[in-house]
Amino acid sequence: MTAMSELKVPLEDIVKQIRDLPTLPAVAQEMLNDLDNDHCSLDAITEKIAMDQSIAAKVLRLANSSHYGNNSKVVTLQQATAMLGVKSVKNLIRMSILSKSFPASRCPEFDFRGFWRHSIATAICGELISRALHMKHDFAFTAGLLHDIGRLVLVNCYPQHYSEVYRYQKRMDCPLIDAERAILHLDHVDAGVALANQWHFSEAVCDAIRGHHHPEQEGLNPLASVIHVANAIVHALDLSQQENDLVPLLSGVAWDTLALSETEYLAIFRETEMRFEALDQIVL
Repeated sequence: MTAMSELKVPLEDIVKQIRDLPTLPAVAQEMLNDLDNDHCSLDAITEKIAMDQSIAAKVLRLANSSHYGNNSKVVTLQQATAMLGVKSVKNLIRMSILSKSFPASRCPEFDFRGFWRHSIATAICGELISRALHMKHDFAFTAGLLHDIGRLVLVNCYPQHYSEVYRYQKRMDCPLIDAERAILHLDHVDAGVALANQWHFSEAVCDAIRGHHHPEQEGLNPLASVIHVANAIVHALDLSQQENDLVPLLSGVAWDTLALSETEYLAIFRETEMRFEALDQIVL
């Protein structure tokens, strides 16, 4: 096995690897930008979905799923988008685009499906929290999807090094981010922020990635607290179904910032589980 002292990855090397990653395809980038436009009509979204067979199929599958309880079969995109509504269709597009932007990892220990299960559930939970706080839901959903995206960067660029990260985590029984710092001398937060900047995501989303472990940092958008709490909730609900999943420490600052009641949180727990169950088998 490679000596641990030889596993350090220089920050400039990581940045170069991120720059060498493919940018989002032009059609995908255009679609994501349009989704952030509150004035984008359902007809315009339907037209864009029709250009991507994979997304179109997922929209139809979701519209025909038991979650929506529709007695008659939905056969056209227009019917499907009208039934699901703008918010649900936008979120499904985001999930589809981002989940297929990276290939499966060459790191055998990395659970690709479990990673996206956790990311999708965090997106759903983050959106529900932001709705309860009357914040912009679309940013919260995107931030939830992307909060751990740096792990995909690291595991794709350095699969052998990341195998050592997992071995260290198992040996020390510590959070994954601590194992990343011990082996790579940086973590998925650093890599995630760099990728989000390259993909031109909003400042709020970048702040959520930067602060999803430590939202108490000065100057961060409140969305960081939303995603921090959503991340902890989803770990506690064990929706990723990953072995030895640890619930991260919850920031008192973030908890106090959100100031939601117990009743509101219980409703968020139930809705997160229900919506996640409907989406899990369709997106992945």
